[in-house]
Amino acid sequence: MSRRMRAYYYAILGAIGGLIGWQLSDWIGLSFTPNLYLSEAIVGALIGLSVGLLIGATEGVVTLSPVRAARAALFSGPLGLVAGAIGLPLGEFVFQVVGAEFFGRMLGWGFFGLLIGAAEGLTGKTQMWKGALGGFIGGLLGGALLEAARRGLGDAVAGKAAGLVLLGAAIGAFIALISVLLSRAWLEVTSGKLKGAEFILDKFLNPRGPSAIIGSSALKADIALPDPDIAPQHAILSGSGTHFNLKDMSLNGTYVNGRKVELTTLADRQKIRIGNTELVYHEKR
Repeated sequence: MSRRMRAYYYAILGAIGGLIGWQLSDWIGLSFTPNLYLSEAIVGALIGLSVGLLIGATEGVVTLSPVRAARAALFSGPLGLVAGAIGLPLGEFVFQVVGAEFFGRMLGWGFFGLLIGAAEGLTGKTQMWKGALGGFIGGLLGGALLEAARRGLGDAVAGKAAGLVLLGAAIGAFIALISVLLSRAWLEVTSGKLKGAEFILDKFLNPRGPSAIIGSSALKADIALPDPDIAPQHAILSGSGTHFNLKDMSLNGTYVNGRKVELTTLADRQKIRIGNTELVYHEKR
């Protein structure tokens, strides 16, 4: 997905997650236990699970990688469940202690979004703190919209449904927005099946962090490109803190600005060709 469209896709998947969460929480209800905090924890866990699953799967969905979508969703879904189980009772606790119902619930949803954003940062290509920051901002804003919808609409059921959709959309959108606005390096696919897609590389920039493998295998590569002329593990990007080094690992070769390379330091706007796919490297200083 392009950086400009990233927030749109994340918002849509987050909204769907919120809608599923509403259906689950509406189905289970609150009458099964007289304990308010336990009820909030269970309902919050269901909402968090659905929002976490959908937001976590977004990157894999839009890059046509079912394996990556499933792997990320299975990680972020349970963390979303934990986020909801903690966030909703936390908001209720703040409300009970200080009486600030609106603010208390906003804070709870902010913490909820923070944990979902942290999970997305771990499974995606951005840094964890950026995902957490975006999730927290989205949770605060989405929580405010949720409470406003619940109060403003005459129908309590419709208000809750609209509010959870807005919450999921806000968390997803801000996770993507913060990641894009603060991103320092990314690859843009300019030809091939994923033309227009962009992969944020910030997670791999730290010299003590992981390297990014480019290849055709969703199981063996961090950046998977569906091209039969690309090896499962074709090239590797290693960060040095300020720039990336690109190393060829294939038999078919890796080309930078038309020149075959074994190992090179990348500069802004350089064109990389592997197989029949061309990419452009971008960086911000």
